[in-house]
Amino acid sequence: MSTVIDTVEVRDVRAEDAAELAELLNAIIAQGGTTALEVPFTPERLADSYLTGPAVLCCFVALNPASQEILGFQTLGRYPDLPDDVGDIGTFARIGNTQSGVGSALFRATRERALALGLTAINATIRADNAGGLAFYSRQGFRDHSVAKAVPLSDGTPVDRISKRYSLMTGRNG
Repeated sequence: MSTVIDTVEVRDVRAEDAAELAELLNAIIAQGGTTALEVPFTPERLADSYLTGPAVLCCFVALNPASQEILGFQTLGRYPDLPDDVGDIGTFARIGNTQSGVGSALFRATRERALALGLTAINATIRADNAGGLAFYSRQGFRDHSVAKAVPLSDGTPVDRISKRYSLMTGRNG
């Protein structure tokens, strides 16, 4: 699948994207403060965990249509603590490309694929100190579902994790 949505091209991830996506995600991890992920990824580990591995339901990349530079990616997968009909989402935009429509374009594609897969809901778990991430998922129609209190980062710092749900049955979880 390859479609142009707004001014961003969205397509399914490809195996050859793994190295570029690992660089993109590792830059976000190194910057800190927006992802619960703390250990850098090799392209192989990223592919298995979030791009094409057995627990991945779908993964899309957003590209600049003119340059074909990858601007971000969104993955939807199975998570052991969730029901089988609920996918777990993660969205990652290249540093400097937040608030540019990348995440919204990716979510339109992910939502359509989740519906085609027969899912009833999508879960997003966001660090409580990630105001941008919380706002992004709220804008997409996700609603607060639960809070895991004081989950420690690798340095021991406790940070709540807020789980939000998007109902595919109603378009929102109210």
